[in-house]
Amino acid sequence: MEDPRCCGTGTCIINEDGQCWCGQRWDGERMCFPESTPQQPQAEQATGEFPDSD
Repeated sequence: MEDPRCCGTGTCIINEDGQCWCGQRWDGERMCFPESTPQQPQAEQATGEFPDSD
């Protein structure tokens, strides 16, 4: 039986959480790659604060 969530390649293996082996995830309507979180600026990563911009 073919999974209706398959992206069309016929190679999807989707677990019960909706995650495929290829990294895509079922969003309730279609398979898509999860959105990446934006990277913090280097200074904020090191100190937790933005440098002064005076």
